[in-house]
Amino acid sequence: MDYTEHPAPDDLRRHVQCLWELRDPAPENEIQTIYPDGRCELLAELGVPLRFHGADGGIRADQPFCFAGQQLGPIRLQAVGAVHCIGLRLTPACSALIAGVRLPELRDQAPDLHALDAAFAEDFRHAAQASADSGSPEPLWRLLRARCSGFDPDPLAERAVDALDAHDGDLRIGALAKQLDTSIRTLQTRFLDAVGLTPKEYARIRRLQALLRTLDAERDSIADAAARHGYSDQAHATRDLAHWTGITPAKLVRALRGDPDSEDALRLATAFVRGHA
Repeated sequence: MDYTEHPAPDDLRRHVQCLWELRDPAPENEIQTIYPDGRCELLAELGVPLRFHGADGGIRADQPFCFAGQQLGPIRLQAVGAVHCIGLRLTPACSALIAGVRLPELRDQAPDLHALDAAFAEDFRHAAQASADSGSPEPLWRLLRARCSGFDPDPLAERAVDALDAHDGDLRIGALAKQLDTSIRTLQTRFLDAVGLTPKEYARIRRLQALLRTLDAERDSIADAAARHGYSDQAHATRDLAHWTGITPAKLVRALRGDPDSEDALRLATAFVRGHA
């Protein structure tokens, strides 16, 4: 598996976090897991589309070109052939760049991009293929420049995201609203419209991501890492980790720390945490 991330150029950083690419010409067939990170994505599957395993037990093939809305739980994917995926990860406050007012209703969904914007979907298809053929992200950056030129993020949502990111999600929503000089209701409404999550949901995801980074980069115990990131106790962290990742913290730590005997196939999840395979 070869997973790499490319940061957005300076003129797109307000709208786009990164472009990532995943290649695996001969993947194994284990179900791989990805964790929520509070970002929506544009996805192009140029190889054999992955199979999505839903929490309800249903299995479906991913759309070749889709918009991945905000996720509230682990995403389980399975390769059934050669994999070549390209993703454009949007910044949180620009999540509505493609979906517009439909964003909040697309939580836990990944609809065909053509159903949201057929013309843009065709442009995205051509740009993704051109990037793959040339080995350069520039065709996709050009596409995004044109799209972003007419989109202005909600400044309140941007400031709220920045504050929550700065605290790794460990910030009460009442304190956040006071810091931004707005009401909790206004903050919640505008944040949901712009990001596709409530401020509290986003805060929990950011705290989870911070905990994952600590568990990956250091050798702290789960209890010590949980305390550093504002969890009241290890039990609270355990519940959050199980909710957002679908596995126990012990299995997660083994996977992040490279235990070859781990019973869970979590290579893809680990790559997304680190930004590289």
